[in-house]
Amino acid sequence: MPKKSDNDLSPFEERTVEIEFPLVPKAASRMLDSKQEFDYRERREEFARWLLIEGKDTRDIEGYSQATAKRTMYRVSYFERAVWEKEDEYVPVMTIDHADRYIDGLAYSDKSQSHKHHTLHALKRYFKWRHHEFGEPEWEPDRAFTVSNSQKPQDFFKEDERRKLRQAALEYGTIPAYKTIKTDEERRERLKPLVAEHHGIDVEEVGTDDWEDIPSWKVTSLVWTTLDAGLRPIEVANAKTHWVDGENAVLRIPKDESAKNEANWEVSLRRKTAKALNRWIEEREYYPEYDDTDTLWLTQKKQPYRSKHLGRLLEKLCARAEIDTTRRDVSWYSIRHSVGTYMTREEDLAATQEQLRHLRPETTMKYDAAPVGDRRDALDRMG
Repeated sequence: MPKKSDNDLSPFEERTVEIEFPLVPKAASRMLDSKQEFDYRERREEFARWLLIEGKDTRDIEGYSQATAKRTMYRVSYFERAVWEKEDEYVPVMTIDHADRYIDGLAYSDKSQSHKHHTLHALKRYFKWRHHEFGEPEWEPDRAFTVSNSQKPQDFFKEDERRKLRQAALEYGTIPAYKTIKTDEERRERLKPLVAEHHGIDVEEVGTDDWEDIPSWKVTSLVWTTLDAGLRPIEVANAKTHWVDGENAVLRIPKDESAKNEANWEVSLRRKTAKALNRWIEEREYYPEYDDTDTLWLTQKKQPYRSKHLGRLLEKLCARAEIDTTRRDVSWYSIRHSVGTYMTREEDLAATQEQLRHLRPETTMKYDAAPVGDRRDALDRMG
């Protein structure tokens, strides 16, 4: 066998780690034959090493402690065994559908809230591993089990906070300042007509001082759309320009581009949100990074938005809106939860199921379509 060069070494070979806990629980071993157990042990070892080396932060190569990795592996094995029993066979790799069904069942079980919370996070680590190492889809669960705390506010934005977020997003974001693009001639020339249009002057008249504080519709359209549609982080990343039907004030999400890949969705938007989206779609034509993609929103680093990006954006918006988030478990999902809470209050669970794109009756209720117009009226009342 030829000797590996340094360039052939995998990250795990470059940085070794000792696994201080059993890889195959006895309960799992009893369900497998010798070959299946060999395969299962190999997969578990890969997962365990990833957790210990880089599971917490793949960018900075930061892993979890032995104790956290052990608990994660235990909870994932329990989930895997449940799938094997359900399928009546050994299933080597879990799917997002397996996870969704398991978590839906867990939600209605008599297990403690703490158990549900920690199981959900263990499964999220499993699918983060599958995504990072094998390029499989990311998992964005519909559930968010919070550990009870009588002093801890609920993790959704109240009606007045939704209005504050909407106003903060309206005031947030400008096109790139001249000093940030003065060495990028292509980007500068592409944006000049936008600057000229804003000031009502000819392109030839645009000077360096004309670039300052010109509002952009990107963040406004992104946040307003999420306040209406309750977009999951993965849906923000996947959103395409052709989803937007501004004339009818809806998002039309095709089955093969939806988060669960199981249904076409028609999602109501406020008229003002639809107009903001149209403004952004017109504006994005001036940015070179959008030339070869129909991705609706990209970060400043020209990447699709992820949970971390959206979390940082939400922090800035809450600060601008003076929304107190201390001792609260606030995340991008808090916007989604607020949509579900107030849509149900204004309309009914059927409207919520459609608006939030819930697939299973366990998540909301059996499908009972509510008219798009009625849901838009509810959005207007919700603020």
